[in-house]
Amino acid sequence: MKKIDLSRFSCRAEAYEASDDIPTNRSDAPTIGDVINRRFGRRDVLKGALGVAAMGAVAGTGLAALGGKKALAASASYSFTEIEHGVDETHHVAPGYSADVLIRWGDPIFADAPEFDPMNQSAESQAKQFGYNNDYIGYLPLPYGSDNAERGLLCVNHEYTNEEIMFPGLGKQDGDAEFAGMTQDLVDIEMAAHGGSVIEIAKSGGAWQVVRDSEYNRRITASGTEMELTGPAAGHDLMKTSADPSGTKVMGTINNCAGGMTPWGTYLMAEENFHGYFWGDVEGHPQQAAMERYGVPGAWYAWGAFYDRFDVSKEPNEANRFGWIVEVDPLDSTSTPKKRTALGRFKHEGGESVVNGDGRVVVYMGDDQRFDYLYKFVTAGTYNPDDRAANMDLLDEGTLYVAKFHEDGKVEWMPLVQGEGPLTAENGFPDQATVVTQARLAADALGATPLDRPEDVEPNPQTGKVYVMLTNNSRRKPEQVDAVNPRAENRFGQIVEITAANGDHGSTEDTWDMLVVCGDPADGAVGAMWNPATSENGWFACPDNCAVDNQGRLWISTDQGSGWSRSGTADGIWALETEGELRGTGMMFFRVPIGAEMCGPKFTPDDTTLFVAVQHPATDGTKAYPGFERSSTFEDPATRWPDFQDGVPPRPSVVAITKEGGGKIGS
Repeated sequence: MKKIDLSRFSCRAEAYEASDDIPTNRSDAPTIGDVINRRFGRRDVLKGALGVAAMGAVAGTGLAALGGKKALAASASYSFTEIEHGVDETHHVAPGYSADVLIRWGDPIFADAPEFDPMNQSAESQAKQFGYNNDYIGYLPLPYGSDNAERGLLCVNHEYTNEEIMFPGLGKQDGDAEFAGMTQDLVDIEMAAHGGSVIEIAKSGGAWQVVRDSEYNRRITASGTEMELTGPAAGHDLMKTSADPSGTKVMGTINNCAGGMTPWGTYLMAEENFHGYFWGDVEGHPQQAAMERYGVPGAWYAWGAFYDRFDVSKEPNEANRFGWIVEVDPLDSTSTPKKRTALGRFKHEGGESVVNGDGRVVVYMGDDQRFDYLYKFVTAGTYNPDDRAANMDLLDEGTLYVAKFHEDGKVEWMPLVQGEGPLTAENGFPDQATVVTQARLAADALGATPLDRPEDVEPNPQTGKVYVMLTNNSRRKPEQVDAVNPRAENRFGQIVEITAANGDHGSTEDTWDMLVVCGDPADGAVGAMWNPATSENGWFACPDNCAVDNQGRLWISTDQGSGWSRSGTADGIWALETEGELRGTGMMFFRVPIGAEMCGPKFTPDDTTLFVAVQHPATDGTKAYPGFERSSTFEDPATRWPDFQDGVPPRPSVVAITKEGGGKIGS
């Protein structure tokens, strides 16, 4: 088995993104940096073409140019006291707010589920308990069709597992050629800890609680949940395996990162870094080039040692059955989740949707890898708000588009349709099933614009704007330096704002602008956010997930990986101004404990609760911080958040944030 040395990285996703050993996009299309450089020259940027608030602070002119601190404060959309940057063992929230742990890894979600016992874990127990590394959070009010902000369903993704702090006696498994200490029993627990959870929650005495006996509660796992392939790739030869000669049924889902909730109340799970679960050898295989374009095999896990379907030498098509958007009906715990192949196969980060003016539904999606692409899917049918059943298969028919950014501010959406342009049988695309299964190769052929890790993509229904999180790109070379990123290596990321033409999200030509260029205002060569109305503390790095609240305001969560030492703070939630003279400035609202990543911001319909996901506490970057100089293990983690009990490992958790005394978050 060909192995990849990931031992120098602490987070599996970051390890893959940063490793020089992995093939990357070989497209010759201009990168987003090239386009930005041509659209905005350095002189134009410093003169304010990207917004005085975004760049003026760097040049030292922002406060004076905007009329002083009082004027800025008066125009702010948010009203809270910003917390300070820092890193420690626990979480922090703005003064006047409470941040309470709602549910943790291992907590029982069924009436008959056992309590969490870290020393006696089993796959059977884990399948009835909250999964690991909670990422995306969706909220569906109950009863369906209401705006109830005190009772609803939480839909939560469980992205991946960290064996070294889950199980006693193990070291880090990444890059370990032998996966020392891993057994089939441990692998089975990992599989049960993946997937997603649907849980009913309700307020009781002013506090959120899990309803353990709810008929809606459900665990979706990597091995115990049968799923159906639908759309153009269903039943295709690329989907067929020895266990499923029909090519229509898949067991489970893996590496579910961000996601989305549809207008008809279903839950979209985005399969991201699926390549890491497969090992084996693809040398000489007819699909070798396509597999390598997706990084298959990644060999992050020992699953292939015990299950042939995760060994591409034995089951090469199994990897084709992952990397999709999975649609789940949270109102029916017995329903079969569906992998909607019309939306394309890539490393999905999110699947947020908006109902277009003509009734069609548009789903925006990022492909989270350096130099990969931004996509959207436009349904052929239209949404019927009065007939939920009529909407349940809308995502099986429509058009998948990939974005090409032009230097004149235009975004061209190019259709990935077999037979159009270069997507022909002669070029390796004999049918639409192949186009969607090898969507990256199809987008390469169309000349899409490679981006700096497009992650969450969030439409704002109130404004017609679409916010694209571009997390970072450490592979930017000196010859690619431009006005927006005037340095080799883009460690801080940026947020691109797309404006739908005439409010039409189905348009094939929109416009784009730069909402914010992330970075440290102490570095005069770097674009940065800074709110002089509050403090010099508001800048952030590596935007990842985001949420638009019901007032149309944008909230950002960050993922710096092991590179948080560059910013001097743990990851967290920032409130970001998108309009007016403060456009592009942010304030830090919530901070995670050491080693954790901030995920899943989601508001209740009245904005009185903000749910956030704290993922992999104690893992990332702990060796670099004074007082925490070690690689965390089960026995010796950098923090034991949130329990802080001897013998209890750190536990990824969902946190419910409310305003003391009631009221809307951030107001």
